[in-house]
Amino acid sequence: MQANALEKVEERYRWQYQMSLYRKPGIFLNTAKVILIALAITLLILGIGVLIADGFDKDSFRFLGRLALILLGICAVLLVLGYLLYAVVMGGYYVVDFTMDGKQLIHAQTPKQAKKAEKISQAAVIMGALARNRGAMSAGMLSAGRSVSVTEFARVTKVVANRRQSVIKLWSRGWNEVYADGPDFDFVENWIRTHVPETVEWIEKG
Repeated sequence: MQANALEKVEERYRWQYQMSLYRKPGIFLNTAKVILIALAITLLILGIGVLIADGFDKDSFRFLGRLALILLGICAVLLVLGYLLYAVVMGGYYVVDFTMDGKQLIHAQTPKQAKKAEKISQAAVIMGALARNRGAMSAGMLSAGRSVSVTEFARVTKVVANRRQSVIKLWSRGWNEVYADGPDFDFVENWIRTHVPETVEWIEKG
């Protein structure tokens, strides 16, 4: 991973962070969560349909258990292969630009990587539709168009700071992840701490 030094521009701080997609598990874990949520929703819908049609007996639950294991295995294989393909297409790195001032923090993929990510998301939706795989379709649709995330400090309710992983997570209508190393991590963490509400739940890890 590699981070450019913090730069102050007109009361704003800007820096770029480059994270290895092979060494850091963050992107992989986030993708896995999306797919697992989509899979759980799919199984819930199928399960309700099966139980209503066949009744609440052992055979129905046994069938649903086998189906869940099969779909979980398929999704696990597709997740690993898809992530490796994503890492190769992205050049092995996730590169993001951060802009921070007294009111908000902006997390934005570089334009070049954003275009690549959009194409990958579109391909995932198309392949999921062709394969009739709701999990792949949902993952593709959820990841499309997420090249920029903006978090207003006044709306933050929870912060998780993990020095070992060089990441600070802000919760406000969803998670926004901030990456920084060494002294920059200390500065960004302190800045966030002094600009979010005092009632924020603050968790230190690593």
